[in-house]
Amino acid sequence: MATILVVDDELGIRALLSEILTDEGHNVELAEDAAQARACRDRLRPDLVLLDIWMPDVDGISLLKEWAAGGLLTMPVIMMSGHGTIDTAVEATKHGAMAFLEKPITLQKLLRAVEQGLAKPGAKPAAGPGGAVRGDNGAAGEPMMLGASSSMSHVMPSPVSLSLGPQSEQTFDLDRPLREARDAFEKSYFEFHLAQENGSMTRVAEKTGLERTHLYRKLKQLGVDLSRNKRGGT
Repeated sequence: MATILVVDDELGIRALLSEILTDEGHNVELAEDAAQARACRDRLRPDLVLLDIWMPDVDGISLLKEWAAGGLLTMPVIMMSGHGTIDTAVEATKHGAMAFLEKPITLQKLLRAVEQGLAKPGAKPAAGPGGAVRGDNGAAGEPMMLGASSSMSHVMPSPVSLSLGPQSEQTFDLDRPLREARDAFEKSYFEFHLAQENGSMTRVAEKTGLERTHLYRKLKQLGVDLSRNKRGGT
């Protein structure tokens, strides 16, 4: 298990990267600005740093230069930006960054960059679970929705029982707005697959046909409790 420091001023990005990397078996520390990043780097000596370029106080390139000048660039650093240019990427590499990821970051590129960074001399090997990862062009279709056809619109709606597996029959009330009915079904659908796969997000993504970054967002939107099905009971 490697220790990875994620530095980004956006809470959503920090949370998403933390969940993905934690699910891969890494220990993740978070910093929202350069001051916190300096403190975490000195305290933890991370095996790898994911560093955002555009931050409100000190930008990522300046922090990278600071670490390099002070002999503190003892770990691989991967730069991230949603507004980067080729010149920015070249400058980051020139000052010691090993890679540059453009936001929005795809799961495949993130995991590949992290794997390559941890494979560098001196970095700890990853000890996360194995398994295939969906590529950039993987299917991203939504789960099929339940609903009555227009030819049956005159029929009074009634609860529908749907069996999702042994001892997991769910009842859905169709006498409600379509969005609510769909969300109720999707929440049960994903909870079922999380339980079946013992909380493995990689396997659930493969099973349901969703790119995993999209899967995380979908589960948060639906209010699915991810901690309940985490591997090892965590």
